[in-house]
Amino acid sequence: MSKLIVIGGSKLKGEIVVEGAKNAILPVLAATILNSGLNVIKNCPKLKDVEATVNILEKVGCKVKTEENTIIVDSTNVNSYEIPEELATEMRSSVIFLGALLGRMGKVAISYPGGCEIGPRPIDLHIKALRKMGAVIQEVQHGFIYCEAERLKGADIHLDYPSVGATENVMLASAFADGETYIRNAAKEPEIVDLQNFLIELGVNVSGAGTNVIRIVGGSKLKRSIEHSIIPDRIVAGTYLVAAGITGGDLTLKNVNSEHLSPVISNLRESGCRINIKRNHIHISGPARPRAVDIIRTLPHPGFPTDMQAQMVAYLAVARGTSIVVETVFGSRYKHVEELLRMGADIKLEGRLAVINGVRKLTGASVAAKDLRGGAALVLAGLAAEGETTVTGIHHIDRGYENIEGKLASVGAIIRREE
Repeated sequence: MSKLIVIGGSKLKGEIVVEGAKNAILPVLAATILNSGLNVIKNCPKLKDVEATVNILEKVGCKVKTEENTIIVDSTNVNSYEIPEELATEMRSSVIFLGALLGRMGKVAISYPGGCEIGPRPIDLHIKALRKMGAVIQEVQHGFIYCEAERLKGADIHLDYPSVGATENVMLASAFADGETYIRNAAKEPEIVDLQNFLIELGVNVSGAGTNVIRIVGGSKLKRSIEHSIIPDRIVAGTYLVAAGITGGDLTLKNVNSEHLSPVISNLRESGCRINIKRNHIHISGPARPRAVDIIRTLPHPGFPTDMQAQMVAYLAVARGTSIVVETVFGSRYKHVEELLRMGADIKLEGRLAVINGVRKLTGASVAAKDLRGGAALVLAGLAAEGETTVTGIHHIDRGYENIEGKLASVGAIIRREE
């Protein structure tokens, strides 16, 4: 099993180019199924989850070619509606194929999706919405979901929670539905806007992404060939901003959208970081030691992203004073805390509340990544710790970060991968 070896104490200095967004590329790749033609997707990150998505596309009949950071998908001959269990269980985002295949093929069979174990993430919102559009769905036979619809119908759908995945699935399924579909209490994440932009390029009549109401008029004639460039990954950018902050470093991030990072930037500034923004560049100088932040509460966008919670907990673990973090999105997203305690952190958990009493120094230790963002947080902690930190379970990290050790090493981190 691969592991990362991190020697702490180096201040990061230099430039990092941020890759395309994991949470944008996956639904866009699923959406390529809709157009029965050639899709050229640029600024694609090289990630395990992207590989898994490409494997699913090939299994349902697409021809896929990868050239550096461009993925070319020919979806002309999609000929299967079944997603093999071994592929579906590799990642949570496989559920996004529900809407795309149902719209294109009129049916889909998929097992319950896998991914990080960060608490219950039921797909009942997806199923409830698709049923309202006329899909007949059976959740039977060894954990498989079978969906079928002779013809989907536009519907007025109110999501009980602004779920990103459910919003995306309805957007994809609605492209071929009869009439208008409204998604109320829709997710507002930047990745939803990117998916809308891709669908508009395809020829879908869709508007409202980024607000709480999205409108899709089904039945538009779709283009046979399009190009699209994926937005920068705001969580990767946020992780590297924290890396600069926790090491007292001096970094410039390129290929970023600062508007997508507002709550993270705000909290880093509160903790003592100096941050300057110019177009698609962000420059950050970390403090000698961060100050505590009164309270961070994770919320759906535009609130503080749950995907940055673990990284901020690691950062605040070495801050001066006491910080409080409240995780409102996922119920089991503090698995990194047990590992940080092994490194000398002083963190007390009370349900969804983390009370972080900052310590002057963490100490290197052998720790295990239990999920994607928690794994990144342990790498950050290792950068600031005295001595050597060994992070195992890094297959989780590889699902969402492209060459994390190479990018950190390029700006002065002492970090290497061992197989």
